[in-house]
Order: sequence, then C-alpha cells, then structure tokens
Amino acid sequence: MLTPSDPVDLTNCDREPIHIPGSIQPYGCLLACDGSVGMVRRHSANAAAMLGIDGQINDRRLDELIGERPAHDIRNAIAKWGSQKRAGLLIDFKVAHTDTVFNVSVHRHHGVNIVEFEPVDPVDATPPLELSRLLIGRIGQCNDLDVLFDNAARLLRGALGYDRVMIYQFAQDGSGRVISEAKRGDLESFLGQHFPASDIPQQARILYLENTVRIVSDASGARVAIVPEFDPSGEPLDLSFAHLRSVSPVHCEYLRNMGVGASMSISIILDGVLWGLIACHHYAPRVLSMEKRIAAEMFGEFFAMQLAALIQKRKLVASERARRYLDQLLHDVSHHGNVEDLLKGNIRDFGELMPCDGVGLLYNNSWTGFGKVPPANAIPALTALLNAAAGGRVWATSALSDRLPEAADYSDKVAGVLAVPLSQLPRDYLLFFRCEVAQTLNWAGNPNKTYEIGPLGDRLTPRKSFQIWKETVERQSEPWLQSERDTAEAARSALVEVVMRHSELLADERHKADLRQKMLNEELNHRVKNILALIKSLVSHPVEQGRSIEDYVSSLKGRIQALSLAHDQVIRGAGGGGLKSLVDAELSPYVEAVKQIEVTGPEVTLDARAYSVMALVLHELATNAAKYGALSVSSGILSLTWQRLGNDDSEIHWLERGGPTVTPPATLGFGSMLIGRSIPYDLGGTSDVDYDRAGMRVRLLIPARFVTWPAALVTRTHQAKIKDDKPVASLRGLNVLMVEDQLLIAMDVETMLAGEGVTRVETAASSTEALASLVRFKPDIAILDVNLGSGTSVPVAHMLRELGVPFVFATGYGETSLIPAALEHVPVIRKPYDVVSLVTALGFAIAQSGKAD
Repeated sequence: MLTPSDPVDLTNCDREPIHIPGSIQPYGCLLACDGSVGMVRRHSANAAAMLGIDGQINDRRLDELIGERPAHDIRNAIAKWGSQKRAGLLIDFKVAHTDTVFNVSVHRHHGVNIVEFEPVDPVDATPPLELSRLLIGRIGQCNDLDVLFDNAARLLRGALGYDRVMIYQFAQDGSGRVISEAKRGDLESFLGQHFPASDIPQQARILYLENTVRIVSDASGARVAIVPEFDPSGEPLDLSFAHLRSVSPVHCEYLRNMGVGASMSISIILDGVLWGLIACHHYAPRVLSMEKRIAAEMFGEFFAMQLAALIQKRKLVASERARRYLDQLLHDVSHHGNVEDLLKGNIRDFGELMPCDGVGLLYNNSWTGFGKVPPANAIPALTALLNAAAGGRVWATSALSDRLPEAADYSDKVAGVLAVPLSQLPRDYLLFFRCEVAQTLNWAGNPNKTYEIGPLGDRLTPRKSFQIWKETVERQSEPWLQSERDTAEAARSALVEVVMRHSELLADERHKADLRQKMLNEELNHRVKNILALIKSLVSHPVEQGRSIEDYVSSLKGRIQALSLAHDQVIRGAGGGGLKSLVDAELSPYVEAVKQIEVTGPEVTLDARAYSVMALVLHELATNAAKYGALSVSSGILSLTWQRLGNDDSEIHWLERGGPTVTPPATLGFGSMLIGRSIPYDLGGTSDVDYDRAGMRVRLLIPARFVTWPAALVTRTHQAKIKDDKPVASLRGLNVLMVEDQLLIAMDVETMLAGEGVTRVETAASSTEALASLVRFKPDIAILDVNLGSGTSVPVAHMLRELGVPFVFATGYGETSLIPAALEHVPVIRKPYDVVSLVTALGFAIAQSGKAD
C-alpha cells in the first residue's frame, strides 16, 4: 500500500491494490456470504435500496433478505460454478421485496461467496447466444490476420454500440500499439499509435488474465462502499473476479483526460499470455448489459483461437515459402561438388527470404558479404558475440550496438542482425543485416509521465492531456518480426540439412520434397483440428430456452465433425473434393441399419467452399433422417441422386421412404435453417424442402461456378442475360460506393462484391457522409439504400446523376414511393441482398449507362 510520504516513481501504479478497492461501481449491488451461502457478512451500501430490504443486512440469512426460492437458486449456482474461475450467471432473476428484475453473477473466492445483482435494462436485453453466434460466425470466415483485426473492431462497434473500438497488441517490453480501430466519424484516430507499458500497470495485467471482460460504466469514478470494508480479522474483500469492482482513481483520471466517459476491455489471451486487448471507449457514461458481456466474453475467446490459428497458418506459409526456395537449393546440392561454393553463389538470392539490406555468409572461417554488411575487420568480434549468444538457434537483435559496443562504429551501415546457424557447433552462420532506421514512435503522451501536486500530496498521476510525443530511436533497425524469425528457422533446418548431406546424391529429391509438403499439410490439418476441438469445448453451454444441454452439445459436435471431414478433404485434395466421397462418408454409419440406401450420380468435384457447405447440409439431412426419418427404422429407404444440368449446375435430390409419417415442424430449428439457407446464402444456389407425409424430399442446386465435371466445361464469361437480352457488364476491377446505415449488411455486401472481383467498396452510413465521400472519390457504380432511417439517399442519387455515375436503389421496405419520378427508371433491388440479384442489377445499371467494356 502506498502512503502520502512515499516517493513518486513509475512503480506507484503497480503498487496500487486495485483488487481490494473496498467499493463497487454503482450500476449494481453486492452481497458477500459465508461459505454455506447462508448468512450475509458484507454488502454494498446500496444493496438495501436496490433489493428492497428493510433494516440491517449483515448477519442475516440470505433467504430472509431475498426470498427462499431465489436464495436456493443462488446456492445451486454457487455449488455448480463456485470452483470455476468463470462466474455463474442467473438471467432475468427476481427477488422477494422488489419488482426489479436482475441479472445475477455468483462466484467463490478465498472462501467468500460473492453475489452481484445488476438491474435488467429491457431495452438493452439481447439473447447472448444469438449475438455471440452472429459475431463468431463473421470472424470465423476471416482467413487473414489484417482482415480479422479490421472485422473484429467493426463488428464489436456495430454490435455493442461503443463510440470507439480498438485492438491493442502488446510488445515484449509491455508497450502497446493500436493495430485496428473502428470509431465514430468525428473522433481523431489512434490507429498506429504506440502506448507506453506504464499505461497498464502489472497488477492490472494480472487481473486481465483472471477476469477477461472489464467494464467501467462511468469514468467520473463514482463508487459504493463495501460495508464493512474489513472483516473481523482485518481482511478487505477481494474483488478480483467481480464484475462490479470499482475502478482505480488513477485509471478514471486517465480516461477523463482523454474525454472518455465509459469503457470496456476484452482480454486476448494466447497460450496463457496476455497478447493484447480489445478496448471499447464511449464518450458518455454507459452500462453494458450482462447479456452483451456474455457475448463479448465468448467472442473474445473465439477471437483468440482464430488469431492463434491464423498466426500458425502464417508460420506455415512462411515456412513453405522458404521451403520452396530451399528445396531447389537441396536439389542443386546433388549436382554440385562443393557446398561452400554453392552457398556463396546463392548469397544474393538468400536476400529474397526476408526484407534486409545485406546478407553475409560465415563458413569455414571464410567471410562473404553482399549489400550493406559490416566491414571485414569487424567480423571476428561479431562472430564471438554470435557464438556466445546464439547457442545453435536463430538469434536476432535490432540494436546491435547495445550488445556489441564496437558496432557503433559502423551503425550507419548496419544496426540490426539476424543470425541463422548452419551447424550444431558455434562456427558457421548465414547473416541478414538491416541498416539504421530513424524509427519514430507515436506515444500517447510522454512515457516518463508527469508529476502533479494532488490532494494526497506528491503522487504520480495520468497525463492531463493526450498529446503525441515523438521519440526517435537511434542506432536501431526495423525490428525482426516473428514471421521473419519463423522463415529463418525454416531456412536453418534446410541449410543444416544441406551442409550435413552435401556429399550425397539426392536422386529421390523430388519425392522427398513432396513428402515434406504433405507433412506441412498434415501439420496445418492437425493445428486447425485442435482449434475446432477447442471451439467444441467453448460453445458446449446451451443458452437456447427449452433445449437440453445434451441435445445442443451433440448437435454442435456433429456439425463441427462434418466441417472437420470437409477440412480433411480440402487439405488432402488441394482444395475441395468429390461429392460421392462426401456422401459415402456421411451415410456410411447407416448402411447396415436400414433396408436400402441408393446413391447414384456422375463424378463431380466441389470446390473448397461448396464442399464445406455441403458437408454441413448432408450432415443435417442424415442426422434428421436418423432421428425422425427413413434412417431411424430398419425398413427405411433413402435415395440420393444428382445430375448435371445443361448450364453445368449440379442438381441433387434427397428422397426418403419407408420411415415414420412426416409432419412439418412447428418452428424451424438451427439444423433445418442450415438445410434451407446454407446453399442459397453461401453459394447462391437453391434449397427446396418438402415435408411429404410419405417421406422428406429435398432438392438442392449448386451453381456451376462451384463444381467441376470430368468432361470439358462450356466456356462461361462474366456476362449474364436479363429479360431484354442486353448483356450485363462485369464488375471486375470496379470501385463501388455503398450507402447503407446497417454495418453488418454493408459488410455482407462488401464480401459479395469482393467475390465478384470488385477492387474497392467505399461505405457511408448517411447521405451527408456519402456526399462528403464523393468530393474525394468517384465510384464506377453505387448502391443506395433508399431509407436511411434519419433520411433518404435521394440527394446522393441526384449528385451521382450529375457526375454521370450509374447506380441502383435498394430497399427492404418496399417504399418505392420515396423514389422521385425523375429516378423511376433506376433499377431497384430488394433486401436482403443475394449475390445473383445484386450482380445482375449492378451489371444492368452499368450496361444501361453505356459504360460497359
């Protein structure tokens, strides 16, 4: 604990006891019960008013204070979740003495059972499973790290309503950088800004690992005291895992200095280490409902797993890139008599493995350099450093003069080095060099922090303003990224093999290279399966009302297994696979259990996207048939056939007979929606489901662009035909303006257009924003949502007509009356969008304008 007489230094924040503040935030109340959850021993000062309790609270029975049934439910929740780090949750919870409905969080810590009550805001009540599925589904489609970061920030801002959402990545020294941002249009950007490690004290970082979602409802720092603050033994109440834990005055002052009124953070944890944070800022006080916090917590965990998978994928890609080059080098060894001459002859090409300014080879006490390298007389000292530091593994520094003072003499040429050992002994190295870069770091304020005289005397306070402070790093190179270290490690493995086997003839080199490629694919397959297994564990908590845990988990695991099957085929078949093999895999468990399963159709291959979609659809059809249809009885007959249509589409028929009488479901479950909507939504195809009493009939149509037939395909162009036989122009290479006030809808359209080859999509949420965009950006075509909530897009339409830019209107309301008579000729597309109608409408508009190529 700090005292007013303690000297002010950078460790003060780390010594603030933020886990035992003695108070909570005022948007809820708290009861602390004994080990049996019978007696209340401490409470927040607002508990009586919020829970409608008369008289004292401490040393009274819980059931007397809130009612027998509510107390029973809380005890059960404690019994179920008390031993877990994750709190147990009770949604829409009622107590005896008030009509207020609460969301309740319960957990046990250090033998104390802590119960937190938060009044439910009916306006902000969102089913957490629905929201989390929406968010997770979107980022689950991201196959690139930059896309993942960008989409995550935009999705969370759209779903949670904060003014700014940022993704921080922490460096090894604890400093942070904003790598993604979604913000309100009038706010200054923090994207790319660096923040000093001292902004987040060590104690706070520990709590971020333990409690992954943190809410600050009001940066004014309002707090409600815990009564009493200390128990009879003099111990304060540890609130490490409490959602309501009050906020450090230092942190509140820091937020206020930025103008922030409320915040939320989601921890990003990889392999038990705090990789970064998703930070949400709001510029007014704001309480996020428990339902949305549940969704944010699940999103954060899935985001971390997706991040881990993509980082692993990046490593494998880097390794494969290096492997292709090194495979060729290995092949050349078999035809080259001297490995040293071979390595020296390839010195220039080694520079293609990663960004660098120079490459050096130290082999058999001989030095060869290319580009910007240290002078020859500096090599012995550098070699001595590497022999001591590398230890037979890849080693790098971006500040060579810090490790080798003599390097300051040539820091104008070389400031950083990455060393790749070529043997098990500390002797031979391939070296990559980078020259000095005046690296300007943008910090939020001076990292040394400023001192002020406050009410407690001399103490360290946050910055009073958020001004950019520049720090230039001298005698340092660009840092060596992890992906570059991974490439160096791949190079080390291959080059050690070259050195060890340079005298051998490698007649079977191509075969071995193929084996290495397959090993890489198997490694990727293994890693992704591990991620899928983790997803299975993450979402094994049912939230849907009226559905058993066992049923929900069984269905979800089956779907994930279907995706795993598709993934195996995509990996082993270089993308996609045969429809017949997929059908056989899905139906093989039922062959002996029913009278007849007939599967007929020509050979056809689905691409990776269609294969994954069909894996899910066939799994749902088979599962439903096994539960309720022809596969549930021994007399059942299933016929599955497919054919090639004249336009190369694939038409699939599923027909069940001999099973129980079929009745249409009263409501469509998730599996039925997958059958009915996956192919139309993901592939632009057709799914027709007929609940015939004699047996279920399903017709599926997969568009030709997703299938490959063994015979030569009819050549298709990017043109389609519409009613008047005019050709529809291609969208490839075009720039599109999208005026849409719903972020998630706009993102869907961006994805559709990207798949059609559109180069750029500029989005605007209002007419004002769109008109401002047109000052600096002239699109080739535009999509205008007619009704923007607070106005219409008609002013934008008039401006586009003046600029000679074709456009289409979109509406989900059928409100064509909003379109002026002068614009009645403009094509109108109905929402929700589908890729076929969208592309057709845009192509027709371009063709009408006479701008088609």
